[in-house]
Amino acid sequence: MHNQASTPGPSRASRRLRSAVVTLALGAALFTTGAVVLTPDANTTTAAEATGRPAPARGTLGALQDRVHHVPQDAGAWAALGMAYVQQARTTADPGTYNRAEKALRRSLAAQPDDNTNAQIGMGALAAARHDFRTALDWARQATASNPYNPVAYGVLADAYTQLGRYPAAYRAVQRMNDLRPDAPALARASYTFELRGDTGQAVTLMRRSLNAASTTGERSFAHAVLSTLALQSGDARQAQREAQAGLRQAPRDSALLEARARAQAALGNTRQALADYRAAIAIAPLPHYLLGLGELQQSLGHPQEAEAQYAVLRGQEAIRRSGATPADTDAILFEADHGRPAQAVTMAQETLRARPFIAVHDALAWALHRDGQNREALRQADHALNLGTRSALFLYHRAVIHHSLGDDTAARSDLKTALRTEPHFHPLHAATARALLQRIDDTS
Repeated sequence: MHNQASTPGPSRASRRLRSAVVTLALGAALFTTGAVVLTPDANTTTAAEATGRPAPARGTLGALQDRVHHVPQDAGAWAALGMAYVQQARTTADPGTYNRAEKALRRSLAAQPDDNTNAQIGMGALAAARHDFRTALDWARQATASNPYNPVAYGVLADAYTQLGRYPAAYRAVQRMNDLRPDAPALARASYTFELRGDTGQAVTLMRRSLNAASTTGERSFAHAVLSTLALQSGDARQAQREAQAGLRQAPRDSALLEARARAQAALGNTRQALADYRAAIAIAPLPHYLLGLGELQQSLGHPQEAEAQYAVLRGQEAIRRSGATPADTDAILFEADHGRPAQAVTMAQETLRARPFIAVHDALAWALHRDGQNREALRQADHALNLGTRSALFLYHRAVIHHSLGDDTAARSDLKTALRTEPHFHPLHAATARALLQRIDDTS
């Protein structure tokens, strides 16, 4: 396995840090860039001792805050603190923490303006976390230029290219990342390139390798969450439950694992446990896809008041998003299309697509257009969403309904059968609708 210390030509910035651990975040079964946690190296520790203060315990937010307070010119510590804030915001759903992250990263860049690869990586990860993927790409390119041998920089580059719909470029960046250091984050991204192209078997194999290579609880938790999702997407709800449970034994308060287990429990018909897991995940991080999942499960169970309580929170989150003028995520678009105003969902999706031409956004726009009665354009977007061969039962269901609305029941039947064969319980509400629609088409043919 390669490592940065043994690769030729490292920059000054890479020598300032001993290690970089990438914690990935998975939402709606799609990658967005996670936080990059950077820790001070031996040079930083020596500087701390020179001040007469021992170096703090490494890797904790409090220790990093103490470090930059007493050694304010430590660019590496500021970069690490910025990344710690990004990760804190991602796990607590507190967007205000991103402002603290940006301040810390800019302090790092001020202290070391040139060849500050880790701060550049951090700024790229921060931009991606804010769903500003064009800015993330700019920072990732700066990072790979300042240190072409830093694998973490290529991870941020790959994530930005993916979300911008530049898939061949993303695959090349992932390959470069693995060539430099085939560790857990690199293998996880390699897994995702195969998931995007519909090769679930290879995606599972590589994610299992990522799990075996994992060196932190966060990396192991992420791998188990993805493996649970991949199992569920292949129709194996029991395996999905086992993967989530295995992760929760090590990280019982990991919200992504709780949400993964909730979806598996729902697919198995264990709705009481599914509701409990959703609530536990939301108590830790009220992320939109958790709220939407719980609300739609409650609605499917005939609990409209409980569902509306989740939808009210989602509407509040959407109001906050609009005030900040940030692009909507796919969960917000689909929620608006299904539970709000479809015309508004179309507008939201079109705005997001301009900033993030990713397949999931094409699918969300397709569904919003359908709900707004614009089925011909909806079909074009739905086809675009499935161009890579992605095995998504939800995408296929959306296209099936659009085909049916256009009078093409042959195509609708094909998509419905594939969706239900791939993942029989792909959605609390739409899976039942898909079965009913397929039955109606078969009865009239």
